[in-house]
Amino acid sequence: MDMSFATQALGIEYMSRNYENMEPTVHRVPEMIDKKIASIKLESMGVVIDHLSDDQIKYTTGWQEGT
Repeated sequence: MDMSFATQALGIEYMSRNYENMEPTVHRVPEMIDKKIASIKLESMGVVIDHLSDDQIKYTTGWQEGT
């Protein structure tokens, strides 16, 4: 439930800052907000997620290695 409230609160904040550029329709929550909430939640639970190294990114996005 805490993540739901966080999404609503940050969504409202986003709309209040960007309403002039938004059409009157249903909008998805921006990915940056979802990622921020997920990051804060995981951190509060003591979960640490590392980031891919440049070599790992190259491997997963390349075609040379047969991935």
